[in-house]
Amino acid sequence: MREYLRFYIDGAWVDPVEPKSIDVINPATEEAFARISLGSAADVDKAVKAAKAAFESYSLTTREERIDLLQRILTAYQARYGDFVEAISTEMGAPLFLSKAAQAATGVAHLAKMIEILKEFPFQELRGTTAISKEPVGVCGFITPWNWPINQIVCKVAPALAAGCTMVLKPSEIAPVNAMILAEVMHEAGVPAGVFNLVNGDGMGVGQPLSAHPDVDMVSFTGSTRAGVAVAKAAADTVKRVHQELGGKSANIILRDADLKAAVTGGVRGVMGNSGQSCNAPTRMFVPREAQDEAAAIARAVAEKIKVGNPFEDGVTMGPVVSDVHFAKIQGLIAKGIEEGATLVTGGPGLPEGMNKGYFVRPTVFANVTNDMTIAREEIFGPVLAILPYDSEDDAIAMANDTVYGLSGYVQSGDLDHARKVAARLRTGNVHLNGAGPDFAAPFGGFKQSGNGREWGEFGLEEFLEIKAVLGWEAA
Repeated sequence: MREYLRFYIDGAWVDPVEPKSIDVINPATEEAFARISLGSAADVDKAVKAAKAAFESYSLTTREERIDLLQRILTAYQARYGDFVEAISTEMGAPLFLSKAAQAATGVAHLAKMIEILKEFPFQELRGTTAISKEPVGVCGFITPWNWPINQIVCKVAPALAAGCTMVLKPSEIAPVNAMILAEVMHEAGVPAGVFNLVNGDGMGVGQPLSAHPDVDMVSFTGSTRAGVAVAKAAADTVKRVHQELGGKSANIILRDADLKAAVTGGVRGVMGNSGQSCNAPTRMFVPREAQDEAAAIARAVAEKIKVGNPFEDGVTMGPVVSDVHFAKIQGLIAKGIEEGATLVTGGPGLPEGMNKGYFVRPTVFANVTNDMTIAREEIFGPVLAILPYDSEDDAIAMANDTVYGLSGYVQSGDLDHARKVAARLRTGNVHLNGAGPDFAAPFGGFKQSGNGREWGEFGLEEFLEIKAVLGWEAA
């Protein structure tokens, strides 16, 4: 049993004001492997005071000093890379290959990209006789999720540091170990005391007081839309800046001129990766009605080749979902799909064959789904694909946009210009054409109830900057 019972505040590891601990569960074994402390409003207050005091000097550091700091953090991160990989696979269940190639790798990518951007970023420009300055927003509160844990932490921490902000992080209490390793990295890299602070805890004990704290100038939250609404309400009384990256129910439109086998294969893998626990997963697949049976057969073949098992076993391509609560939610939605009349192509309720322990979900594909069914409306956040047939391209686009979400979208076509025209009609923050992968310089964020603001690259840096006009900077 690993113990992480202290918080990182003002450059030191400190005990919680009121001792209270919980176990961290390995979702593959259902056994506790670590223990953390749950913080309180008193711990948040200590961390915010440290961040506020540190802001006075850190906000005045030069571009060169912040580049050097980020480079030291990147070096220290890379030295602990294996520890990040092991922690992420253990605490949230990502297969080892995914933790190595993607999960832990995102931390390196965001830090490297931010160093590159910071070297050339225009913090001041002259417009006539007025200087327009971009200055750090202040003390930031970060509330991050468990599904891509270090990604969602570093894509906030890196631009905040680049901007000259100080911060208090509340990582997910379900998958907190990677964040504790990051705090050790920050200390090793020589981040000035108070610039980065970490307080573990749950939403009510730490998230709510952090969002409401009068000395926090900005709160950046990634998680469910329901929790994002609560964060925004808590922040409203102090009129602080609120950034939200929330839920999604992304459409994958396979056009008639697409290579059906390649498009369906890629779509299924996109849903099943990370056990379906990605907010931008292409969970609604729209296919021409006359091709639905063929698409379902392709999807079934791909899904049934997925090897589900312990993340540390060779050849495993899908691990468990993160918790017993989440497992139960997914099982309920699979049952709802069957109840509402969707055709179960493969998978379904219960554990995969031969398993009796762990929060493992069968890779599941539904066909003959209509856009009013629960599995087409709600974010399942599990390895469940809904195939929806369409008659016309306009019909497909209308159904794709008929959702409260707007985080991501996917278009498959044999004609790139055709794909671009369809992408222009989708109400989403991202659109991937023909299987395009992530771009760490591109803005990430959503329309509608998928949130507001953007992360990643230069757009992420802009979120942490206030704009000041200095009139009379130049003589008239």
